[in-house]
Amino acid sequence: MTSTDAARPALDRSGSRIDHLNIAVPDLAAAVAFYEPVLACIGIAKMLEIPAITVQDFPAMTGFGLAEVKPYFWLIDHGTVGTNMHVAFTVDTREAVDTFYAAALAAGATSREAPAIHTQYHDDYYGGFVNDPHGINLEAVCHHPRRT
Repeated sequence: MTSTDAARPALDRSGSRIDHLNIAVPDLAAAVAFYEPVLACIGIAKMLEIPAITVQDFPAMTGFGLAEVKPYFWLIDHGTVGTNMHVAFTVDTREAVDTFYAAALAAGATSREAPAIHTQYHDDYYGGFVNDPHGINLEAVCHHPRRT
C-alpha cells in the first residue's frame, strides 16, 4: 500500500443513479404480501398504492422506498416476470443481509445462495440470494467489510 492509497477514501459502492424500477408481477396482492415484510426488515417501506384505471389500461401498482424520501421499487399488477430478472437491495451491514435472507425464506422464497462473500465482484461483497414466489432472483448485498 502506498501513501497515496492510505489517503484515498474508501470507495462507496452503495450508490445508484437509478431513480425507480418497475417490476411486473402476475398477482400484485401476493407480491405485496411477500415483499412488505421482507423489505421492511431492511428499512424499505410500502409507501404508495395506486389503483388500476381500467378504462385507460393502467394497472394497479404498489411503491416501496425509504419512508421519508420516495418510492423507488414498484410492483405492477397483471404483468409477466421476465427471464433472468435480478434485483439487488443494498444494505449497510452483513447482518442485514442475513436478516433479509431469513425473512425472505420465512415469507415463502426459495434459496439460491446463502449469504456469503463473493470475491468475484470485490473483496467485501457479501450477498444472499433467493427466488421470490414469482421466480424473481432477489439479493441483499453489503459492500462494507465486516465490522469488528
